[in-house]
Amino acid sequence: MAGGRHSGDGSHRESRQASHSGIRIGDDMAVKRMDNIGIVVESLDDAIAFFTELGLKLEGRATIEGEWAGRITGLGQQRVEIAMLATPDGHGRLELSRFLAPPVIADHRNAPVNALGYLRVMFAVDNLDDTLVRLRRRGAQLVGEVVQYEKVYRLCYIRGPEGLLIGLAEDLGSRSDSPEPR
Repeated sequence: MAGGRHSGDGSHRESRQASHSGIRIGDDMAVKRMDNIGIVVESLDDAIAFFTELGLKLEGRATIEGEWAGRITGLGQQRVEIAMLATPDGHGRLELSRFLAPPVIADHRNAPVNALGYLRVMFAVDNLDDTLVRLRRRGAQLVGEVVQYEKVYRLCYIRGPEGLLIGLAEDLGSRSDSPEPR
């Protein structure tokens, strides 16, 4: 039985213990962390420019190719240009990929927010208004409107490079000049 143990009396008992590297359930290790989110794009340069404007740091670019990579993805022989970007705190990463071979076969970029599958990536920002001004210069478009949730967050969705859906959230507790609720 996953996540549990049998005691000597035949009953099933959940065993949980905290760990510095993750949550242990029984003797099985749960997820340690989310390593990265991957997004397929047409223009790696445009996507890198957009996400670095948002505040992510480019860690590196590489071409991934060969049968070994195709065994992971199930695509066989593949050739992909990737760029890895990190959030300023170093805990989150975004992997941008541009497939050279095989070609991209589906496009979900303009799906509405209630479509099945990938919805959006949400980023915490220091100042939502300033961030929107900078990202609009890179082609970002507001999906709905900027909304304040109680006295906690100001939130919005934007369409970024190539129509990617991106969420932005400003924690109002981190600003002393927070606007009043609307």
